[in-house]
Amino acid sequence: MSAPQVRRLELIAVAIIAALLLVVIPLLHVNGAISNFTIGVWGKYLCYALLAISVDLLWGYTGLLSLGQALFFTLGGYMHGMYLMRMIGDLGQYKKPIPDFLVFLGWERLPGFWEPFASFPFAMVMVFLVPGIIAYVFGYLAFRSRIKGVYFSILTQALTYAASIMFFRNNLLLGGNNGFTDFKFILGYKLNEPSTTRGLYIATAITVLLAFLFCRWLSKTKFGLVQQAIRDGENRVLFSGYATSHFKLFIFVVAALIAAVGGALYTPQVGIINPGEMQADKSLEAVVWVAVGGRGTLLGPIVGAISINALKSWATRAYPDLWLIILGGLFILVVLFLPGGIVSIPARLKAAWRKLRSAPPPADATASPQSVSAKS
Repeated sequence: MSAPQVRRLELIAVAIIAALLLVVIPLLHVNGAISNFTIGVWGKYLCYALLAISVDLLWGYTGLLSLGQALFFTLGGYMHGMYLMRMIGDLGQYKKPIPDFLVFLGWERLPGFWEPFASFPFAMVMVFLVPGIIAYVFGYLAFRSRIKGVYFSILTQALTYAASIMFFRNNLLLGGNNGFTDFKFILGYKLNEPSTTRGLYIATAITVLLAFLFCRWLSKTKFGLVQQAIRDGENRVLFSGYATSHFKLFIFVVAALIAAVGGALYTPQVGIINPGEMQADKSLEAVVWVAVGGRGTLLGPIVGAISINALKSWATRAYPDLWLIILGGLFILVVLFLPGGIVSIPARLKAAWRKLRSAPPPADATASPQSVSAKS
């Protein structure tokens, strides 16, 4: 299939998915055809789609397999969660003007670093700033030392593991093992209201679309071409005079910010954020989403994140003890028999149909009547 045909199919698929997510699902929710819970679950799937896009931007387009993207996802969720905790006010279980877990730990007043999070704009700045700074510092040190391949993957996994241990500690004053939950309001609106849930869902769907369009545009620029050249042969790019570490650092920070935005949208829709979201298995799951959907396609990670998490929602109810086996088996099947992921199925079917149509007919069918009579 030619490149223009692939792009045309991609645009058609994007338009159909965007119409489904941005128009059909909200209308069904307004009409009562789907519940508040269901649209919240779909909002969660789309937040995971942002995490998958960030993984694909690194792995599929730059060749950097990061096993730490869940860290940035969770950090974005924590920064937004701090604002949501401030909005609870004195409506918590202890009826105190500070979060319940601080009351449980014996605090009478709010710690100083919590004070600015009463401002929504400040919290949104922190959603970008904190993950961005951590990604920049880690990426600068890693890429300056020319760490790549499996060593880079192990290092990102170690960073995530260390951060999760730190966040599990109560003395960090970020909720410890339980994290943040029991949110009440966002920007003055009740979170349990159907209109608020629908608004958060639509905001998430628009963000996924914008992230997709931005990454697609970036991949078509000169920067994106160099980025993909780094994936295919970094040494050749170095010999061409490009500082590959600068390109990789920029992409690493951009991917961290996309994941952080996904985490910030995840927290109010799911109603909880805790250190469990940043553990290594979450990043590994995101890699599976990308592989199953289609690595290096941008649309594939969205399809993979939604389909795998929908399958998980069903399997954990129907076969709770078999979910990890199902996930691992699905990953193996895709790697062995469908390396292009789900999004490659239409192209494969079209190629198979063309091959079937162009196959020569059997020899007996092409034989002329005269030759048949001569033989007889």
